[in-house]
Amino acid sequence: MTSRLPANAFADGSPRWNSRVFILIAWLSAWPSACWANHVWTLKSPTSRLAVKVEYDDGIRYTVSIHGQEVIAPSAMDLKVAGKGWLARQSGDPTATERSQSERIDFVVPRKYRQLKTKYNELELRLANGATLVFRAYDEGVAYRWKTTFSGEIKIEDELAQFVFPGQPSAWFPEEESIFSHQERVYKYVPLAEVGPERFCSTGVLVDLKDGRKIYISESDLLSYPGMFLRGAGEGKIGFAGKFAPYPLETQPLNDNQNGRNAPVTKAANYLAKTTGRRTFPWRVMLVTEKDTELLQSEIIFNLAAPNVLKDTSWIKPGKAAWDWWNDINVTGVDFRAGVNTATYKYYIDFAADHGVEYLLIDEGWNADPADILSERSDVNIQELVDYGKKKNVRILLWVLWNGLNEKLNAAMTKFEKLGVAGIKVDFMQRDDQWMVDFYGRVAREAAKHHLLVDFHGAYKPTGLRRQYPNVMTSEGVTGMEQYKWGDEKANPEQELVLPFVRMVAGPMDFTPGAMTNANKASWRWNVGLPMSEGTRCHQLAMYVVYESPLQMLCDSPTRYRQETQCMKFLSAVPSVWDDTIALDAKVGDYVVVARRSGDQWYIGAMTDWTPRELKLDFSFLPNGGYKLESWSDGVNADRNGQDFRYRAQQVSSTDKLPIKLAPGGGWAGRIKSASAAGKVSLSAP
Repeated sequence: MTSRLPANAFADGSPRWNSRVFILIAWLSAWPSACWANHVWTLKSPTSRLAVKVEYDDGIRYTVSIHGQEVIAPSAMDLKVAGKGWLARQSGDPTATERSQSERIDFVVPRKYRQLKTKYNELELRLANGATLVFRAYDEGVAYRWKTTFSGEIKIEDELAQFVFPGQPSAWFPEEESIFSHQERVYKYVPLAEVGPERFCSTGVLVDLKDGRKIYISESDLLSYPGMFLRGAGEGKIGFAGKFAPYPLETQPLNDNQNGRNAPVTKAANYLAKTTGRRTFPWRVMLVTEKDTELLQSEIIFNLAAPNVLKDTSWIKPGKAAWDWWNDINVTGVDFRAGVNTATYKYYIDFAADHGVEYLLIDEGWNADPADILSERSDVNIQELVDYGKKKNVRILLWVLWNGLNEKLNAAMTKFEKLGVAGIKVDFMQRDDQWMVDFYGRVAREAAKHHLLVDFHGAYKPTGLRRQYPNVMTSEGVTGMEQYKWGDEKANPEQELVLPFVRMVAGPMDFTPGAMTNANKASWRWNVGLPMSEGTRCHQLAMYVVYESPLQMLCDSPTRYRQETQCMKFLSAVPSVWDDTIALDAKVGDYVVVARRSGDQWYIGAMTDWTPRELKLDFSFLPNGGYKLESWSDGVNADRNGQDFRYRAQQVSSTDKLPIKLAPGGGWAGRIKSASAAGKVSLSAP
């Protein structure tokens, strides 16, 4: 279980230590929360909320329960190593060791919290063949991983990772057609009994046990190993089994007139990974919830990841970014020809500077040849733009094609640092085999050496790399705003109310919100050059509180934003990182209400699907005192015209409860800051 801490103190009121992470470990010879006999062990979480039962008998199986009720039925795990076979099926008695650990984390880039205090219990089973299975139990979830101590290099031929469930559960299932994927799939709510071994999805996945309890499945600390997909378990079992991409031997760029950016694997090895024999493997993670709000508050993927390796992180600055691609560089009322050119990008910089936006992301087009990462167009002077932005406190981010970056990684990083570029957006990887996972690590490491931020697009879901390399700010792997440009119905308010509970649990998601042209189902039109969103204006504003991305985009045109001065009051002020997060109310796929603190100010975001809703905001999370609330709410006619909204300023206190109305596909956004108690208006009165 995680608990929030104030920005300047730990839970007991003691001041923050200078170190970023403090760890207390107790090794125990006899521990009341774990017991073993006849090759059966039980590991309990710190408060005994969760328990993991591990059985060893011609293989290893685990079972997970909450408050004594089974939520994961007996499920097998194993690892097959070339020349050694399946590790869990070999003879010999395992030895067991347990430990308890407390960890205080000071986030370099605080997605949800400035600090967290975590506790967990851990069981290590050392097998006779030299392999070890590590089980970890937090109050919020459980995880396990393999650890080997073999000499030299080994090949992993296969992995068995089962997640079997009792009863007749359903799941929000992001079904894939190929493992060559952007992992931007629609979450289909399907009965798991209908998912056979031939069907598979990317992770994470959210399983609904139908009694309020849910299980989120993903992975953490994915390093030099293929990512995990999930297929139907088969064998008459209801659940999942891991599916992994084999090691790539050959790729073939597609002749798609897109600079060979799409490069699927055409020849693969008969193994998953070629790696050192002495290492740990990725965590298989199960977050267990009883309330949907718990999904919004977890940092379990981050907690399980490798710790920060960067000594100096002072240069890592989160923020918002003006962005040219989604709005198709549609600016008006200017005396230059708008397009991919220096004059246009100066206009974007001017807008960013006028509204406190820290970055400009220059997307595809600035290269003379996208496949040649060092090339530049004659009409786009990057150095001039960097220098111009520096005078106005706006820094430049550059889009790059992954294979071009791979070919000239060191030269490109050196050039970008010399130019004064702040970071890169790396695009179109579309794979998570071992080679590509290694590529992510190399990019993060080399970018950090040159003080560059990283945004991964065309990417697999986050697996904790941002903890090891805090310069990794955000990732795509989401059905984001760009889908509105294609007209393929992947993006809509129904999907947008699933994302916070599934994709966002893994880590920051570069959804790229901020559309200023908003429409209902009947009036929405597909228009690549002048795109619009489904849902209301306030649905979009609320995303800046609900959706987490330390590098948050403003997707629409500066011209449109300048016309929307009232909305820019909110978009200029809203942060992209948070000191504290409280999920006030939520139901997966239906609605969400989140409060977040930055310094002494609070922001609230509420969103609904196509169903209009009346909700009540309970301000009891506020300290005593008077506050000024500025709110942006759906207008009376927002169901007809999504751009209709109402701005209001009023007084609130911790004792107030404010009713709010959300139109179909609607939203509500609020900013709360201290105010004089004089003239206070009670909001709980009729």
